[in-house]
Amino acid sequence: MRSLFAHECTLIAQTTSIFSSRERFAIKFQGFNHKEETSMKKRSALKAIAAATILALTGIAHAQQTVKIANIVELSGPGTTAGTLFKNGVELAVKEINSAGGILGKKIESYTVDTQTNPGVAKGLTQKAVDDGVVAIFGPVYSGSIMVSMAESKRAGIPNFTGGEAAAITMQGNPYVFRTSFGQSTAFPKLAKYINAKAKTLAVIYVNNDFGKGGRDTMTKILDGSPTKIVADISTDAGQVDFSSAVLKAKQSNADAIFAYTNEEESARLLRELKKQGWNKPVIGETTLTGQKVIELAGDAANGAIAHVGLTVDAPNPEMLKFKAKYYQAYGSISDHNGIKGYTGVYALKAAIEKAGKVDPKAITQALHGLTISAKKYPGVIMDVSFDDKGDIDRESFMVEVKNGRQVVVDTLPPLGKK
Repeated sequence: MRSLFAHECTLIAQTTSIFSSRERFAIKFQGFNHKEETSMKKRSALKAIAAATILALTGIAHAQQTVKIANIVELSGPGTTAGTLFKNGVELAVKEINSAGGILGKKIESYTVDTQTNPGVAKGLTQKAVDDGVVAIFGPVYSGSIMVSMAESKRAGIPNFTGGEAAAITMQGNPYVFRTSFGQSTAFPKLAKYINAKAKTLAVIYVNNDFGKGGRDTMTKILDGSPTKIVADISTDAGQVDFSSAVLKAKQSNADAIFAYTNEEESARLLRELKKQGWNKPVIGETTLTGQKVIELAGDAANGAIAHVGLTVDAPNPEMLKFKAKYYQAYGSISDHNGIKGYTGVYALKAAIEKAGKVDPKAITQALHGLTISAKKYPGVIMDVSFDDKGDIDRESFMVEVKNGRQVVVDTLPPLGKK
């Protein structure tokens, strides 16, 4: 660092010398009479150049001493719940890692910005993060936003962690995107086995966005030719308030069960409407059906809902229970899967940097592909986790049922790739 500073100071001196030579030449050649005024102006200009150079040096030195990351998440709009918890998880992990000495002796420097659950805003904020010189980006959480914004992190060659679950996210050939949760292609085969055992006919209720359509398409493909037949295909809107028509269509189909695939707030409204209309058959879904926020919003209507979840604070895992307690102590509330996604993602970044041996975006990316992280060595990842060459992850997962207002794990499922 001292040799770099010395080099830059030499450049400043050379620049000063060049300007001084030009100044003398200009004055002599033009015969300018106001020598004192010109000299003062030149000195001011040189001082400004020197100050700017020193400021740049300060920035370089600071960047070299930190691991700079951006947390680009949904803090307003329909994605507020998911984005806020993801943000909290990231910040909790950053605080812990910094308190323990950082990564390779460097502290993590992070900042958070709001996408407003708007893909266009997310794209612009990702571009700004690239310009700010971050070495990794966390978020957005919503699939529709990361599908747009990840083009910017790819262009810059910066690893981008996301909680988005749409299958298409990791099917674009983008080597810089990494999930912190299961994608639909990993989670749904596990869920489909459960549905096959419980229902011969199924009504599908999904949200008409990238997340929902991806889930609907993936499940339809997996169930094609299986013992379970889809008898109702019901589309709903993001932010929808009234689910009476959707529930009525499901009832009229006489399906044995409902597969519900909507975002958290909509899931709560759907569950309340199902209870109101007297639905008494299984309601089966994924993580967004039984999250803590859904349980809080749906109240008693959430009881009985069943879901396959990649992450839950109620998992029978000592590290998960520690996380649950630490999150509650920090924020006064219980985290759902989104908080765990953000938290474990930062620890995955730590493991990748330490494997690479340097804080370099491309080296971090290379280290992540094919990386298996042991929870014994890195307790912050909570469970052993593996990244494949597409950025998808594999690890244990759980079947849960909401009982008396809380998730209860009813089964633990092995990693999909486990022999």
